[in-house]
Amino acid sequence: MLDPMVIDGVDVPEDGSDRTDHVADLLGRIAAGEQSAFTALYGMLSSRVFGLILRVLVDRSQSEEVLQEVFLEVWQSAAKFAPKKGQGRSWVLTIAHRRAVDRVRSSQASSDRDVRAGIRDLGVPHDGVAEQVELKLEGRRVSTALSTLPDPQREAIVLAYYGGYSQSEIAALTGSPLGTVKTRMRDGLSRLRVEMGVKA
Repeated sequence: MLDPMVIDGVDVPEDGSDRTDHVADLLGRIAAGEQSAFTALYGMLSSRVFGLILRVLVDRSQSEEVLQEVFLEVWQSAAKFAPKKGQGRSWVLTIAHRRAVDRVRSSQASSDRDVRAGIRDLGVPHDGVAEQVELKLEGRRVSTALSTLPDPQREAIVLAYYGGYSQSEIAALTGSPLGTVKTRMRDGLSRLRVEMGVKA
């Protein structure tokens, strides 16, 4: 038997035999209160989770805060993970994506309040702030558009663009045929273009 490839805590055997989801195992141990399992999970997924959050928020300090919130939620709600419904890594990444989108919405609401109060019209000379605001707004638009996609399409796009996975890795991680992953990404990107008003 060939040695399995390990991608974010999932053994993916090259011979097509069953995958071993180490993240799911760690989540079960975390649910039982095992701190060493939490430490292992953090070491295994924190950089991937942080990358996803940073791509959504485009702000390092906010991303660090959300990373802490994500792993706190993982610690507190690991017992809610249902291995029959999906892989452990996907469950953690879904929490991260939801938390990041929630932070974007919260920031947008705060920004809207500032605009209504007239605080934003201070006549500050250009120093790059406008560019940062534009990047954040674009990130928010993308997050909002992503939330409209069906779960399989969103998962494939999030793993590819926020997680940095290749289509082959996504197929291995999700247990889906490569052709299915390609179709999900094509259809999902097409829907994102429509949602964001971008011409093909």
